[in-house]
Amino acid sequence: MRTLYHLWLHPFSRKVRIVLVEKGLEFEDKIERIWERRTDFLAMNPAGDVPVLVEPDGTTLSNSQVICEYLEEVYPDNNLLGADPIQRAETRRLVGWFDVKFNREVSDNLLGEKLMKPLLKLGEPHGPSIRAGNANIHYHLDYIGFLTEKRNWLAGDNFSLADIAAAAHLSAIDYIGDVPWEEHQSAHDWYARVKSRPSFKPLLEDKVPGFQPANHYENVDF
Repeated sequence: MRTLYHLWLHPFSRKVRIVLVEKGLEFEDKIERIWERRTDFLAMNPAGDVPVLVEPDGTTLSNSQVICEYLEEVYPDNNLLGADPIQRAETRRLVGWFDVKFNREVSDNLLGEKLMKPLLKLGEPHGPSIRAGNANIHYHLDYIGFLTEKRNWLAGDNFSLADIAAAAHLSAIDYIGDVPWEEHQSAHDWYARVKSRPSFKPLLEDKVPGFQPANHYENVDF
């Protein structure tokens, strides 16, 4: 059986979870408490982070983008990158936007400070970082709105890894109720479409011990 080691609200783990379901690939998901630094897990991934995917033949992969690119090559059904080089380049550009820029400017400042810090007992949340995250998210939601006013999905006509990466980050922020959807209708409408996909349902069922989700989190018609 294929196994994915992940964490509940970890955006990069969520990205791989969505891709696996979109590809129709069965897998067992295991929560990996990376702060415990288990010897067996470190043997699979010396970097000590998630996600880690173990294929049925024992092939072990880490780093969410490496895993997603591998899945695209080995399981080409339901193409999530694009049909031509230009389309694939745009998809990869936007994946980089959310996995690097959005992660640094928003996810780290909100999810990192408000959930991961208390979970890992690393002290009090840093107020200036939270304020920066709350300010920065508007820029990214505006960008999503700009893209979807010109295109059916973020990278073009078809649902792609760009939508998955963006929604993986935003879903984690949405769990703690920090996405100002009411101020960004176009981004809200795009996210509602992503949220209604069957591949998203398992994410909406996540529960982090000690942290209740926002009231609207599980509601597709939020």
